[in-house]
Formats: sequence, C-alpha cells, structure tokens
Amino acid sequence: MMRNLDLDLLRSFVAVADAGSFAGAASRVHRTQSAVSQQMQRLEAVTGRALFGRDGRHKRLTEDGLRLLTYARRLVALNDEANAALGPGGPTEVVRLGANNDVVDSMLPALLGRIARGHRNILLEIRTGRSPFLMEELERGELDLAITTRDHRSFPRLVLRRSPTVWFCSADFAHRRDAPLPLVLSNEPSLFRGLAIDALDRAGCPWHLAYLSLNLGAIRAAVRAGLGVTARNIEMLTPELRVLSEADGLPPLPNVTFSLFLRTGSGEAARRVFDGLSDVAF
Repeated sequence: MMRNLDLDLLRSFVAVADAGSFAGAASRVHRTQSAVSQQMQRLEAVTGRALFGRDGRHKRLTEDGLRLLTYARRLVALNDEANAALGPGGPTEVVRLGANNDVVDSMLPALLGRIARGHRNILLEIRTGRSPFLMEELERGELDLAITTRDHRSFPRLVLRRSPTVWFCSADFAHRRDAPLPLVLSNEPSLFRGLAIDALDRAGCPWHLAYLSLNLGAIRAAVRAGLGVTARNIEMLTPELRVLSEADGLPPLPNVTFSLFLRTGSGEAARRVFDGLSDVAF
C-alpha cells in the first residue's frame, strides 16, 4: 500500500536536519522540543527507517535520513510554491540577498527567475559584492541569504554549482613560457588570488603582479586589454578571452564551489526562498 508522507512531519524533519537538533528545529517550526521529537518518531514509524543517529549533542542523519532529506526539501518547497501561486495576494515580504560578483552574469538571472515564479509576494533586495564581505554582512544580520565561495559551518547551506577554475588571457595575448607570468589579480581578501599564487608557487612557475584591482569589471577589462593573465571560474569566458592550460605550461587549478547560505534567525520568507531552491543546480 502506498504511504502518504505528512508535510508537517517533513517540514520539521528538514528543520532538524538544518538545525542539527530537536531544540534548534523547534524554534523554526514554532513547536515545542517534545512535539518535534514526537513528530520524528512518527516519521520513522511511517517510513520504517531509522532517520537519526547521535553525534554528541547533535542529531546526525543516517544514510536513509540523508536520502529522505533530498525528497523532503523538494516536497516542502513544491507545497509552498503551489500555495504561493494559487493563494490570494498578501503583504509583500522583503528578503535581502547578497550575490558574489562572479555569479551576476551567470547563475544569478536563473536563480532570480526561479524565486520570482515561486514567491510572488516576496520582494528581493539584491546586493552584489565579494564573498568574504557578503559573509560578514550575513553574520551581522544585514543579509538573509548570500551566494558566496566561502564556507560557514553554522549556517544552512545549498551547493548551487561547482565550477572549474581556469587561467584566462585575452584572445590575442602572447604567452611567453620563458618569462614570469604577468598576473591580473584582486586585492586581498580573494579566493582566486590565493588559488592562483598557490598553484604557481607549488609548480615553481615565476610570476609578477601586472595589475591589481578591487573591481571584477576592471579585472576583466585589464585581461581583455592584454595586460596579463588571471585565474577565475569558467563562467567568465567570453569571445574576447581564451583559456591557458597545462599545455601552455601553467598548473591546474581546483574547482570552486558557489553556495547559498541562509542566516540562522532569518524570517519565514527567507526560509521559503531557501527551501524552494533545494532541488536546483545552476
């Protein structure tokens, strides 16, 4: 016989997974800790699987729990999206979203379109900037959500994309393997600056700083002008640029992960946006 999973149980289950404890989940779903505990017992009874193990004071998901979590996020998000699409117009809620400069022209438009279609009464306040500064704003409570390349173990996280990092130069750049590599870099703090310098130093490749800027647009312009080479995620590639590789004598670079973080304590509107993107990869 086909079982119907209770959305209230699944919503509390997702909250426990994100908070790491029944107590933390209780405040998110506006129930008592004992009520959440009883809900999870019911969910385990319905599924016939042990969903939680213990990791000190925190709840750890079992393999079955992790498998269910993927579906639970999607079911809860679809339920909320359907309610938003069919329900009457309500008061507008503001959600403050910070986006890393590197995603503005790539995944951000698709992400904004997804949010707009599923949450008609949510007004997004968009800020763009560099990942470390966005994470600081998130920690200070100035943002509800942030897309960054940084990590934060305390905030719920969705991985949006893992992108290859490559070496970029202008299409007509004359690369000389016998000369120090001219680098176009961001000021500190910068993930890509660190990746580039570390890779070159490990490989024993000589380099020198040719251009330095805080602004990603200026970095693109400097590379297009042929002033040097930069390391960036592959989405930066345009017809005016080309990629240098190991065949050109440059070391490989690691992938970079773009994640969406939800600030703990953000309002219900931000939580709905976050859960609504749980099944999306950009």
